[in-house]
Amino acid sequence: MKILFFAKGEDNPHWLRALQHQLPDADIRLWDEKETDAAWQADYALVWKPPVEFFHGQHGLKAIINLGAGVDSILALQSRPADVPLLKLRDAGMAQWILDYVRYGLLHFGRDFDHYRQDQVAKHWHPREIGSRRDWPLGILGAGAIGAVVAETLASEGYPVRCWSRTPKQLDGVESFAGPGQLADFLDGCRGLISILPATRETRYLIGDDQLSRMQADGVVISCGRGEVFDEQALADRLRYGRLRGALLDVFHQEPLPATSELWGLKNLIITPHIAAPTPIVTAVEQIAGYIAQIENGEPVSLVDPALGY
Repeated sequence: MKILFFAKGEDNPHWLRALQHQLPDADIRLWDEKETDAAWQADYALVWKPPVEFFHGQHGLKAIINLGAGVDSILALQSRPADVPLLKLRDAGMAQWILDYVRYGLLHFGRDFDHYRQDQVAKHWHPREIGSRRDWPLGILGAGAIGAVVAETLASEGYPVRCWSRTPKQLDGVESFAGPGQLADFLDGCRGLISILPATRETRYLIGDDQLSRMQADGVVISCGRGEVFDEQALADRLRYGRLRGALLDVFHQEPLPATSELWGLKNLIITPHIAAPTPIVTAVEQIAGYIAQIENGEPVSLVDPALGY
């Protein structure tokens, strides 16, 4: 079995060691435009944001496996052979990281640490009463493998939770909304809006000023799916003029976030550099090995649907 590997910005030696350990009989090579032998034909391509040249000369691929949950960049790559099945990592341990990130945001705003920070700057001693989680209705945008874990866990912790997705879901303790026709009802009265949505034709700019206006006036936004889901200008304006209490954003339209972006200067916004859910390499490699075994044995696998974008 031959595997060609490329992961932009990742710890390649760590990935390769884990893959060789999990697949000891495989011939695994790191793609390099200058060194990769054009006559060497891979069976599987393991990729994260590969360059356009990556697929040139590769005509025997059985599958392409995306080393992450987001597939927008690989779907946009015109050199990707459209007839080769495309798979992606599904959770692979990332749900726990996302859950930790969301919990931090809810703790920060729910326990008034944003206000205490302002009090510190003003040298003002002002204890605040701790509110109930029942007073924090949460809306989860995206209820796939990761979103479902987040929604059910937060519901079990006492938050009123609703989710919105392309199709209806049945999750314990979670009210389900689906499709464009139910988006407004889903948003009405949310105090916390948490986005774990991928970037697709249907989700780009899904949430703009009209949608944000349906939240509670002291609402907060936590975004750790894809930045394209939000109209960033509308979000910035609402934060600047106090029509939202605050936000915790990990993903943006352009990454790295340009130094000229007005988002940097918003005092009620916390910015993190797309770190909410780094891929756990060991569990990811176990999932990859499982995919390959299924394909080699002729068993069905869960493929990415390019038309849906996930």
